[in-house]
Amino acid sequence: MNIKQAKEYIRNTVDLYLKKDGFGEYRIPVVRQRPIFLLGAPGVGKTAIMEQIAQELGIALVSYSMTHHTRQSALGLPFIETKEYGGLEYKVSEYTMSEIIASIYDVMRESGIREGILFLDEINCVSETLAPSMLQFLQYKVFGRHRVPEGWVIVTAGNPPEYNKSVRDFDVVTMDRLKVLDVEAEYGVWKEYAGNQGIHNVVTSYLELKKEHFYKIETTVKGRSYVTARGWEDLSQILTLYEEEGLTVDETLVGQYLRNERVVKEFTAYYDLYQKYKKNYHVEEILKGEAPEEAFIRAKAASFDERLSLLSMLMDKMLGEIRERMETADYLNDLMVPLKALRGLAEKGGEMAAVTEMMERQAEGKKKLADSLRKANSLSDGDWRKHRAVIQFLERTKKELYAGDAETAADAFGQIKKKFEAEVAAMKSETAVTKERLHGLFTFVETAFEEGNEMLILVTELTVNTAGARFIATFGCEDYQKHNEALRLSERQESLVHEIEKLEL
Repeated sequence: MNIKQAKEYIRNTVDLYLKKDGFGEYRIPVVRQRPIFLLGAPGVGKTAIMEQIAQELGIALVSYSMTHHTRQSALGLPFIETKEYGGLEYKVSEYTMSEIIASIYDVMRESGIREGILFLDEINCVSETLAPSMLQFLQYKVFGRHRVPEGWVIVTAGNPPEYNKSVRDFDVVTMDRLKVLDVEAEYGVWKEYAGNQGIHNVVTSYLELKKEHFYKIETTVKGRSYVTARGWEDLSQILTLYEEEGLTVDETLVGQYLRNERVVKEFTAYYDLYQKYKKNYHVEEILKGEAPEEAFIRAKAASFDERLSLLSMLMDKMLGEIRERMETADYLNDLMVPLKALRGLAEKGGEMAAVTEMMERQAEGKKKLADSLRKANSLSDGDWRKHRAVIQFLERTKKELYAGDAETAADAFGQIKKKFEAEVAAMKSETAVTKERLHGLFTFVETAFEEGNEMLILVTELTVNTAGARFIATFGCEDYQKHNEALRLSERQESLVHEIEKLEL
């Protein structure tokens, strides 16, 4: 299965493991909650999906790579304790709490979240001294004398032996106590993830042309060469920073993330060509609906590779703006909750101080919530930015109230309302501009490429991209609706023709 299917399966399993009956007991007893074992090549996104699952379910996540653990750090350190048995005293070996188990309790204390996922990566690459204890752990959920707390689901991951020489095969008895998922790298699934994560468009446009370069692990005369999904994502981040700083991207940089000489050379050459396209095409003018005639002429005469690169540049710019608009909309919707409470307080009358005191409590509460979720690894980057934006609004507006002339709670809320309405108006104005630019993009693609594959790609990308789909559903887009309906009609016609052909004798 691919990583997306694995994520859905694990999410459902964790959700079911945490279901309780009317007495507050887990429907599936802890002893029957088989640990999940993800078996897949390195860098396919196993760790990333665990973070997503924790965020979606609102539970905590504790992650460990088992390759660096010794028997002592995993099980705890031994010490001698005196105990009495049958009226006689004996010296007994005990163990301090495992670092791993202790981390779970630390997260629970710091975040207040009592349930979560314990994710142990590279579980089948542990040291020889730790291996027997790991097998016991997988069977009984115990490290030394200390058990994993109830409400914590164990998910493990490892690499097949062809990717790692230190892999240890589990025996049948152990494997029979695990839920084993075989995961394979699949570009189509990663592409969807990349679109939502804002992966640099030069990476995705290159991989559209060279899908076979998405994931490669080979043994050559020079040793092991590899390209992984993790490598592409890390490369994307450094490319963005290099461009912001005006630094030169070369094979040396690319080779630090992609460990395959051929892929490094081809990607670097494509990157240089991509930068050339940026200069030759007028991206901003196209989105403004002011594309010069030369842009249309060049686009019509371009090869499919060049067309795809151009479309990728336009989509990257457009989707970046759309993500910003949706984050702003999410922030303003989230801000409505504390503002409604402030309105209720203002309607009761009283002094301005009551409003500012409540704003201070709201900001502090929001901070504590965000901090606890981050400590539990159950807060996405987007939600973190949303929390910070709400906190900043409350803190900044509170200071402005102190500096102003408001005396009553009603006066104070009136100023808060004006500030909020100004931000809403700004968001609506920005959204209108984004809609116009989206119209400019559709107009250019329609004129330059007509109803070709490029329009299909544009409509598809907007559909599968989370921010793009939400933007269109929230604010509408006539061009999208028109072309999407046309493409659907075309698909229905093709399907009908196919059905008719099957009827022919």
